[in-house]
Amino acid sequence: MKRLILATAIAALFVGNFAHAEDAKPDNELSFNAALSSDYRFRGISQSRLKPAVSVGADFVNNPTGFYVGTWASSIKWIKDTGGDGSVELDIYGGKRGEIVPGVSYDVGILTYIYSGNKLSSVPGYANANTTEIYGQVGYGPAYLKYSSAVTDTFGNVDSKNSGYLDLGANIDIAEGTVLNLHVGHQKIKNGSFYSYTDYKVGVTKDFGFASGSIALIGTDANTGAYPTPSGKDNGKTALVVAISKTF
Repeated sequence: MKRLILATAIAALFVGNFAHAEDAKPDNELSFNAALSSDYRFRGISQSRLKPAVSVGADFVNNPTGFYVGTWASSIKWIKDTGGDGSVELDIYGGKRGEIVPGVSYDVGILTYIYSGNKLSSVPGYANANTTEIYGQVGYGPAYLKYSSAVTDTFGNVDSKNSGYLDLGANIDIAEGTVLNLHVGHQKIKNGSFYSYTDYKVGVTKDFGFASGSIALIGTDANTGAYPTPSGKDNGKTALVVAISKTF
């Protein structure tokens, strides 16, 4: 599946028509990104045991239609901490974005989180960590509302198909190249209320030209013991997370 999606994107890149006017977007765009963060937080929960993580990704978009595909990978520790195997998360996604009416945007798609060889299904009390979600988002100005629904078991939780994540946020320009990032979300785990929680983020992203930097206060109200590190620390505890990233 990974090879098929990437092959399709590369093929489209070469056979598509590219705009040459300096003031127009090309029909097709391929970009890459890389980042280093003090902690990889996903929906408020640390995936890297409250330690630094590195990530890379690639995105392809066809501007006339709004269709896009992409992939992203990050170092992680939670699979091994849970008793499984694997130190990399690989995401593969595709969808379509555009406008419903002028000023109101939409984004719909599907995303698969792959933890190759995770073996969590052989750990008592866990299911395979690989997870697929469909999502839909509407936006107005800097604000957005997004809902993701799992069509498989969710991140290793047994019998958790149809779990959902509600995401409300806004990215507000406050100065040239500086954006205020606000977010609140709720993760509901089907048949696993102990693992359901609400998370939040308040942060700032600054474009320095050569790279972008961010700092954010991130936390959750996850139950004590729901997402522990091997040493007993809380992966959902409130903390400042800093990151530097580059898109090219």
